[in-house]
Amino acid sequence: MIPLRALRLLAVDFAHLPAPDVDVSPLFPERLRLSFHDVSGESLAAFEQWRVALRIAPDAVVARMQSEGRTRVLAADGLFAGAVVVLTAFADVPAVAGGAA
Repeated sequence: MIPLRALRLLAVDFAHLPAPDVDVSPLFPERLRLSFHDVSGESLAAFEQWRVALRIAPDAVVARMQSEGRTRVLAADGLFAGAVVVLTAFADVPAVAGGAA
């Protein structure tokens, strides 16, 4: 399986980077998903480190909000070792002091 081979190479080449959640599915046999979830705002930094390491262009990143504006999401994909690597980061948006009027 191509994604598993890519994962093995990622583990060797980028062992110094933050560990992502990994998803491989037989429904998408060419795809390897790496996701990062907010831990004190670190998920966006981890996403960026992986994006740079995988040489995914900054303009390939799509930013959006979900959960009624409470979660920021970054997504991008690129090729590595024959697999489509999909990066996704989720980060809590800090609450505004005093709440909304």
